[in-house]
Amino acid sequence: MDELVALSKRRGFIFQSSDIYGGLQGIYDYGPLGVELKNNLKAAWWRAMVYERDDVEGLDAAIITNPKTLRYSGHEATFSDPLVDCRTCKARWRADHLKGDQCPACGSKDLTEPRPFNLMFRTAIGPVDDGSSFAYLRPETAQAIFTNFKNVLDSTSRRPPFGIAQIGKAFRNEITPRNFIFRVREFEQMELEFFVPAGEDEAWHKLWVEERLNWWEAQGVPRDRLELYYVPEADLSHYSKATVDVMYRFPHGLEELEGIANRTDFDLGSHSKNQSELHLAAKVMENVDSNTRLAVQDLETKAWQVPYVIEPSAGVDRGVLAVMNEAYRVEKLENGNERVVMGFKPHLAPIKVAVMPLKRNHEGIVNKALAVKQSLQRLGLGRILFENSGNIGKGYRRHDEVGTPLCVTVDFQTVDEDDTVTVRDRDTMAQERIAVAELPAYVKERLQA
Repeated sequence: MDELVALSKRRGFIFQSSDIYGGLQGIYDYGPLGVELKNNLKAAWWRAMVYERDDVEGLDAAIITNPKTLRYSGHEATFSDPLVDCRTCKARWRADHLKGDQCPACGSKDLTEPRPFNLMFRTAIGPVDDGSSFAYLRPETAQAIFTNFKNVLDSTSRRPPFGIAQIGKAFRNEITPRNFIFRVREFEQMELEFFVPAGEDEAWHKLWVEERLNWWEAQGVPRDRLELYYVPEADLSHYSKATVDVMYRFPHGLEELEGIANRTDFDLGSHSKNQSELHLAAKVMENVDSNTRLAVQDLETKAWQVPYVIEPSAGVDRGVLAVMNEAYRVEKLENGNERVVMGFKPHLAPIKVAVMPLKRNHEGIVNKALAVKQSLQRLGLGRILFENSGNIGKGYRRHDEVGTPLCVTVDFQTVDEDDTVTVRDRDTMAQERIAVAELPAYVKERLQA
């Protein structure tokens, strides 16, 4: 973990937020390379969930959330962690993270009894903060999907089984943020709510578990690095009939990467009027505020049915950490030196190709390199970097360390002889001469393989 944290700051992946003022615990900023990696991971998820399927629609809902939404969802009553205080050093901890009932900071066993601590951030609405008008920063992206269920149904004419996908920020006032970007207070989620007819939920649940394992493997997280944890009934969330956690061996230990939950008809029912008529599997309280029935009417029998929901929910930040951890390697070279390589899958690499002129002040070489860069950028594969450092060897090492799959060197042979360039592969370090006219097709084939 220390090596990943150091590389993240040195190469511009991830910075501590407000670092010049001492930082802000549990809050991180993504730098020039980090934002590319993060966006590429989100784009890969969106492609798999929305573009490559014919049964999923997208959504981008607001972050600020009506408190009634989180009241009827059960968050106001249940979304809490057990908090304890150390009477000796005044530190605060989550009770379920303590070992041996002693304070991790000072070792004292003089701790308070655990008490529930609500994790939601509350904010004032309007010009006067008098406590009468407030909202929450959403603690998850799911609830806005449920409250928009009828809007999506009416505007797209969808019928179950179908899903609504969303990527967005969520906020949780964690008692003890820890392990770099693994557990933070501001994070992003990639969530799908997949609506299915009652009775088909268990089969769909199994299908989505397998789908998610396949997707993580395609991002460079091998199947043998993942474990499935079937959450015991006593530990299930209030909305869940069954939950399977995809566990990954992070640098700090085996922890949850993604959860796939069978939420039954709990959520749509909780946000609906006339709940008691819909025979819900579970509910928080009778909803007296909603004016909408979030259900589907059978066209033949005219009976109303509340769909069940299967929810694959992954943290973007945890995904970035897992992908970086798998990509990171240190290799011994034949000359005895070492090189650090981030072996990202090409579609995730922050920089796809680095184009480097051999001589930084040679007008002909530099102009040719710029033209090559622009021709590759037009392919739409992602970021193509013009790297005019003048030191090709150091440039190769730098791009190995940030995970650039291909480096293209423009030299005297390019401009004076045969209009070819040297293409160097990150993983094998092999080099070959490619004609500039053939370069776009070559690069496209290599990066999309």
